[in-house]
Amino acid sequence: MKPINIAVDGPSGAGKSTLARRLAARLHYIYVDTGALYRTIAYDMMQNHAENEQEICDRLRTLKVTLDYQDGVQHVYANGTDVSAFIRTQEVSMGASRISAIPAVRAFLLQTQIEMAKAHSVVMDGRDIGTVVLPDADVKIFLTASAEKRAERRWAELEAKNPGKQTYEEVLADVIRRDEQDMTREIAPLKQAEDAVLVDTTNADLEQSEQMMFDVCREKLGL
Repeated sequence: MKPINIAVDGPSGAGKSTLARRLAARLHYIYVDTGALYRTIAYDMMQNHAENEQEICDRLRTLKVTLDYQDGVQHVYANGTDVSAFIRTQEVSMGASRISAIPAVRAFLLQTQIEMAKAHSVVMDGRDIGTVVLPDADVKIFLTASAEKRAERRWAELEAKNPGKQTYEEVLADVIRRDEQDMTREIAPLKQAEDAVLVDTTNADLEQSEQMMFDVCREKLGL
């Protein structure tokens, strides 16, 4: 039986990882967080002081990024070291956006993503899944929310971890800057695939957002 592939794209802070993970669990599919893969590369480059494109390409030759699932939770590894706990900072997020524009980095991860989708029914999230990685996905969702709402959610997360470290205004500026980077890069810019269904969660809570995505899948897959 052919695996079912669900592509979830959208801007930073739209809740792709959380919602795609919940959707995958509900459908009993494998969740693939491609953003975590790019974050892992960005984190490794920062740790090894690879800053320009040549240094990054040189480092890629000795880097192995792998995924593993423990109790249904995805863990990412750089050369065998679990870096899952270190890749969710704002600094790594901005670094991931920068390095994802480098063709060698995208080529490095593209085949890994394609092979996973060939072997398993997956919910895969990112910024170019429906347009580049899985252009023939069975379901394509473009998940978004207003920049203000995305910043509000991100700031609340940061406040829970490190109160007072960043203001809402700083987080909003980061969100807007990240959007600009992702939408204007030359290689695979962020955009909605022509056949993707837009899901706007600006005025929806977590459960409502998940149900909106599930309803799209139910209609497209005849569940």
